[in-house]
Parts: sequence; structure tokens; C-alpha cells
Amino acid sequence: MNKAINKVVILGGGTAGWISASLLQKLIGPQLQVELIESNEIGTVGVGEATIPPIQNLNQVLGLNEAEFLRETKATIKLAIKFENWKEQGHSYYHTFGAAGKSLAFCHFHHLLKRAGQLNDDSHLWQYDLNALCAEQGKFAHIKAKDPILDLPYAYHFDAGLYAQYLRKVSEKMGVKRTEGTVVDVKQCQQSGYIEELTLKDGRKVQGDLFIDCSGFAALLIEQKLSTGYEDWSHWLRCDRAVAVASERFEHTLPYTRSIAHKGGWQWRIPLQHRNGNGLVFQSNQYSEQEAIDLLMNNLDSKPLTDPKVLKFKTGRRYQQWNKNVIAVGLSSGFLEPLESTSIHLIQSAIVRLVHLFPHAGIADTDVTEYNKQSKLEFEQIRDFIILHYHVNERNDSLFWKDMRNMQVPESLTHKIELFRQTGRLFREQNDLFHDSSWLQVMLGQGIIPQDYHPIANTLSDEMLKTNLQRIKAIKNEPIAQLPSHDQFLKNYCGM
Repeated sequence: MNKAINKVVILGGGTAGWISASLLQKLIGPQLQVELIESNEIGTVGVGEATIPPIQNLNQVLGLNEAEFLRETKATIKLAIKFENWKEQGHSYYHTFGAAGKSLAFCHFHHLLKRAGQLNDDSHLWQYDLNALCAEQGKFAHIKAKDPILDLPYAYHFDAGLYAQYLRKVSEKMGVKRTEGTVVDVKQCQQSGYIEELTLKDGRKVQGDLFIDCSGFAALLIEQKLSTGYEDWSHWLRCDRAVAVASERFEHTLPYTRSIAHKGGWQWRIPLQHRNGNGLVFQSNQYSEQEAIDLLMNNLDSKPLTDPKVLKFKTGRRYQQWNKNVIAVGLSSGFLEPLESTSIHLIQSAIVRLVHLFPHAGIADTDVTEYNKQSKLEFEQIRDFIILHYHVNERNDSLFWKDMRNMQVPESLTHKIELFRQTGRLFREQNDLFHDSSWLQVMLGQGIIPQDYHPIANTLSDEMLKTNLQRIKAIKNEPIAQLPSHDQFLKNYCGM
């Protein structure tokens, strides 16, 4: 059980497998054998075409050239998600990667805006958000500004299948061994229960010291073999199906994801260089699969390129992401619907966490406990943020939305909502993936209006406050006229 870890075996390819392989090989590779087993007979789910900004850290660690990456994966820029019909029919707002305005010391910008509203200033948060302004006008470029107020953080939309292929090339060049085959048997140590060996359909055997389960919903090692157990969150996040289809690209490529609420779920639209990704996440007792397919196909903005594919899921997480000498990464570890584009980030953070706690001299219970503690907290914090979108709504057009509004939510989320509603205050939990600016945008966007603001906002005179807001708005708008369109940026930067 305290055997040194000299070889890691990754079961499954796709985005989860090749992110795992590339990062481990890059960071620990000289001291480690990394072998990935995947089968051409087993397809990948292919979700997760939209990302969040930490993907840039992953690409930089791997030494990827951004322009080449954009070409290889048919990627586009993502500045935000536009939520349509979530609060109520006909209403929309952005959740951007930026932070609106400019805060005072110990006083967030939205407190200033709240006070300005009492002075008959009817401007809203997103008029002070550079990401939202650029998204609305379909513009983007790398902005090199000394003033952080002009920061323009971004992520990507990309073809998840092409990204996996790209990382495979990178991984194999670094020394990862790829083995083609289907696993038909798993051998465990009788004393410890640790996985020792995988047997492939053709009889070959692959041994390892540490196994990473990237086998998707099948969870071949973490669940089928180790019976780890699953914490079901479908009483909070009630959608349990998705249907996805690709369609032709638009003439103009939007630099944001669209999330459009329907009576029994929501629809995504993700723009890529060569096509659009479309899908509908829904609750199966609201729509039959055929009704969901019809709803999606009737709401496409361009001609479909493929037949729609239905995916079944149960929202939740494994009770342990690390069990014995198996670590579940990707869909084998749990599932949170792609509302906030966290699927690929959860893969990335799982492997980064493993690197931090890598058991080179042998697996220690303390490392396993810490890994599982951090994984649990991360999943729960993202879960709460997703529940927020559903729970705080003013829609009365379907039982689905009324039920979401009236359901009991985790105490951690109830406290955060009430704190903001009463005082306008936001406090980021330790290691929460989503910063205050994210919680702020979704709470305001979904219709929570704070009853009060911080007293520091009163330290500015009425005239100073008005002048300050006008100056910030002008600074935010100044660079936009010089920015190219999103498509022009892609053409100039990576030859789209």
C-alpha cells in the first residue's frame, strides 16, 4: 500500500483523459511513466465546448501557442454568458468574466451604484463592464493597458473533440504512451483492494501504481469496481437529460455563450469557427425526449449538421473522488450541468489538485482525505452557484420554474442570498471558483435588489459620486471604438 508511484494509468481519452495525461507528463513526467488507454469503439460525450478563464493557465503550463491552439480547435473568444428569459420572459443579462466599475477601499462598486440610484441615476451595472460592452458590440482584442480598470479577461469556445486530439499530439510528443484497446477485466489486490492490472479485449495486460478513471459516466474503476457511491443532487438540480446538435456557423461570430431559458429547461448556443454547438438541458417529466428534440431543432438559428444526440445524467458527485489508488476525473467523478461552463475546469482542477498532492513515495491517507475534502467543497460551491440561477426567478409560466423558486436550497446558499438582499454584501468563500463579481451579476440579473448599501458610499458628495461614475463609464467605453470585430481578430490572429 505504500508502494512508490512510478506508473500512472489513465483509463479513457477525450478531454478528461488527455488533459490528465498532458499535465502529469509535463509536470512530473521525467519521474513517471504515463500510459493512457482508450478505445476507438467507445465514443466520448463531447460536452464542454465553453470554458472559463483558468483554461488559459492550463494552456500556458503546457506551453501551447494561443494562435495555434485557436486554429487547431476551431476556437472563438468567450467574454461572457448571456442569460435570456431566466429572470422572466423577455429579460436578459450578462455574466461576464470582468468586474464592473471601480470599487473604493472596502466598498464594492455596486454600493456606489445603489446610492446613485437614489439620485435618479438609472444606469445599470453592465454599462460599466468592459466585457459586457465588448460582447454587446461583438468586439475583441488583447488589451495591454496599465490601468486594471481596462482588464478584459476571457476564455474560449472550442471543439472539445479537436481539443482532445490536439492534447493527444502534445502528450505523445512529451512521452505519454497511448494504448488502443477496450478494458474487459480489472484485477484488484486481495489484501488492499487496490487496482493492480487492467486486461484488454485482446488479452494484453496493463499494470500501474495509480489509476485515473476517465471512463465517463460508465465510471468503470471508481464505481463499477470500487463501489464508491454517488451523492444525488437531483432534488436541487432537477434537469436530467440533454439533447445536443451541431449547426452551421453564423456569418458573424458572437464572443459570448447564449443560455436561453425555456418552460422546462434551458438551451445553449456556442459559436465556433466552423460550426455552432447547440443543446437543450431539460427535465424529463417536463418534456419527452422527442418533445425536447423538436423544441431544440425548432429553435436553431442555422441549419443542423448532425442528428441530435440525447444524453441522460444524474446531477451529483462521487462520495470520494479518490478511492484507494483510483482518482475519478471528468464525468466519472460526478456531473454538474454545463450552465456555467465548469465541466472542463473540474477536469483541470482535479489534476492540478493531484499534482499538489502527488503520492510519489506511496499513497497516504492524509493526502486522500485532503484531496476528497477539497473536491467536495469545490463541487458544492459550484452546485450552489448553479442552483442560484434556477431558484431566484420571477417566471410564472410553468410549474418547473415555480417549483424551483419554492424549493428548499442548501443553507450555504440561503445565507448568501439573504446577506446580499438585506445589505448588498458579498463575501467570497475560501477557494470559491466564482468571485464576488460573478455572484453579484447573477444575483442582480435574477432580480435580487439589495435593500441597503455600505456607508462608505456616503463619503462621496452627490456631485463627486456623479462625476466619478461618469469618468468610469467614459474610461470603460474609450477603447471600444479602436477594437476590431471578433471575426476580424480571429482572422488577423490565427487566420480563421
